[in-house]
Amino acid sequence: MKKTVVIALAAAGTLLLAGGGGAAWWWYARPKPSAAAAAATAAAGVEYRYVTLDKTIVMLRAGAGETGNHYLALDLVFKTPLKKERETKDHLPLLRTVVVKAMSAHTMDSAGRLSIEQLTRELNDAFRKSYAAEHLEQPFAEALIAKLIIE
Repeated sequence: MKKTVVIALAAAGTLLLAGGGGAAWWWYARPKPSAAAAAATAAAGVEYRYVTLDKTIVMLRAGAGETGNHYLALDLVFKTPLKKERETKDHLPLLRTVVVKAMSAHTMDSAGRLSIEQLTRELNDAFRKSYAAEHLEQPFAEALIAKLIIE
């Protein structure tokens, strides 16, 4: 019984370290907004809020020769104009569904090969397509990945 607990704790610790290392890599590798982009936003007079969607867990498809289950966990932040904040919050269940649908097409290998920028672009494309299919205006400017864990 003790051996099982030690193995489980070691596995959990390894996953936490890998997630922390991935988060640190993402933090330092992400593109910094340019001064021109910040000035353009200020000049446009649009005030943004950030709406969070925490703990979206997606089961990834099994790859060739893979055994066991693999998961992707995401925390997202939606950059929302102030006047659309309430609408974005109301749409969070729909947005979670779009994330699950878009990300569940990946295997662990294919998800692991994508950069944060590529995953963000894929998610934003999925959101645009979903809103276009429903003939609705997207209430947020863009979705950003706040946390990503692939195990």
